[in-house]
Amino acid sequence: MPSLTRPGTPSAGTPFSPHPSTDPLPTPDDAVAHTLLNCLLREVSGPEHQSVVDGGRLLLRLPRRGVLLRVALRRTSLLGAHRFTGPVSEQREDGWSEVGWRRLAEYTRDELSLRTGVRNEEFLEQIASSHEAIATALAGRGEGARDAYLASEQSLLLGHRFHPTPKARTGDPRSWAAYAPEAGASFPLRHLAVRADLIGEECASPWAGAVLDGQRADVPDGHRLLPVHPWQYEALREHPVLRAALDRGDVIDLGPGGRPFAATASVRTLYDGETFLKFSLNVRITNCLRKNSSYELAGAVALTRALAPALTDLAERFPGSAVLREPAYRTLALPGPDGLPDRDLFEGFGVIVREGLHRRIAPGTTPLLAAAVADEYPTGPAHISRLLAGADPLAWWSAYLDLLLPPVLAAFFDHGLVLEPHLQNVVICVDSDGMPAQVLFRDLEGTKLLPEHHADTLAALPPEVAGPMTYDGTRGWDRVVYCLLVNHVAELLAALADLHPHREAELWARVRDTLQAYADRHGCPPRLAALLAGVPLPAKANLLTRWERRADREAGYVRLPSPLAEDILRDPSGSER
Repeated sequence: MPSLTRPGTPSAGTPFSPHPSTDPLPTPDDAVAHTLLNCLLREVSGPEHQSVVDGGRLLLRLPRRGVLLRVALRRTSLLGAHRFTGPVSEQREDGWSEVGWRRLAEYTRDELSLRTGVRNEEFLEQIASSHEAIATALAGRGEGARDAYLASEQSLLLGHRFHPTPKARTGDPRSWAAYAPEAGASFPLRHLAVRADLIGEECASPWAGAVLDGQRADVPDGHRLLPVHPWQYEALREHPVLRAALDRGDVIDLGPGGRPFAATASVRTLYDGETFLKFSLNVRITNCLRKNSSYELAGAVALTRALAPALTDLAERFPGSAVLREPAYRTLALPGPDGLPDRDLFEGFGVIVREGLHRRIAPGTTPLLAAAVADEYPTGPAHISRLLAGADPLAWWSAYLDLLLPPVLAAFFDHGLVLEPHLQNVVICVDSDGMPAQVLFRDLEGTKLLPEHHADTLAALPPEVAGPMTYDGTRGWDRVVYCLLVNHVAELLAALADLHPHREAELWARVRDTLQAYADRHGCPPRLAALLAGVPLPAKANLLTRWERRADREAGYVRLPSPLAEDILRDPSGSER
């Protein structure tokens, strides 16, 4: 057996021919197993030098559990984010034997328990939930939405490939089909007419309030309209404070109505073709309960106000980019027994208004969710394999990098603004030839401020709002580099490399060239200089975060050998990594 060395390192002298990139979609079993291997390689076995690529296969050891696993490779990756194919096998006394996803999940549970000294009784259940959702999505795969943008939002059948439970969801599985994006869900909202003095809201733009008020016309005098996600209403309709308000007539259930809204990739954010509404859902999806906390409601509007000068500057300097604002929220402020607004209802019925695409999109372009373009498998019409249509991949890639990287770097270095441009937070707008023409950044929940740049703004906010809105410089930079380069650029690059396997180093060289060009034009602060020098890249430890049941904000990072180092780009074999 070959010795196990660093993650992602092909054995010296071993010829490797990638499998064709036209493999069919994986089975639900293989999809779950491959995702678990991705996480183990990145966060556990890789950092401990318990993995090696040999003869077209990845060998990976779980040292504490005493298990050796292997899987065939479609393609290796300079970042160690390899493409797998087929079932996973384990070494036994009589040779190699296939290991199912459930047993692999048990091995993962055992390894993590021994590694951390922590138990997690819900871990296997969450993996099973993710498996069920993936199986349902693959079995029900149809043509999808006719609108190209909505089709891209609703095409993510497999989820985040470096998260152990990418499709895990609490709640009644029978309810999901009506609201899941991968099921093509589109439905009318539920509407409550609320006595005006029992509405909680902030609004930074008149149009945003009008969007909420204009949902329907049958609102009694003295009441205001509150749109509600119908699934959330079912979860909270028996809350005693709400029941009492309904009995008194302070709140009137108007039922479903108005134009239908479609579920986007985040599930709880809905779109009617003009405006995004981000609702609370008392459902845990992947890591988090998807509820708009009170500080997130206020924070969205506060950021929209505070960032106006910075976003205007970025739009003028980088006209191929824009940020979607979130200028209003509205919720139900029914007093509880203590006389204060009941927290469960205030947060549970909170809705954030986000700008629609038409307010920022360049004329003549088609918006597509970046995660759909970069998906490992071509599950929708926005996938890069269909988007290129014979175009020069390097020209496409260079155009995209020029749009994406500079505004994110300028936001951080010039404005102390931590954007979170991971694949699900970016919309790629392409022209009639499929070439990138614009990028849109969305979701202010992950946007943070560096205190040294925004001391006055933060001091003017309540501490419970200002605190979650900030990162120190080191944590902010880790978040930017992870979201921008590891989650986003590396994954879209991987999808391109699947189509052109022998050009991966060339694609990474274009990333380096774009970073260097930014440094040459706008200055090269120490953190950017270190990035260009090839310091290890931070990757969010989703597996360990989920295992230890930490909030996403508290997630740690593992460090990946950087493909940006000049010696790697000169010697793409990676034999010295």
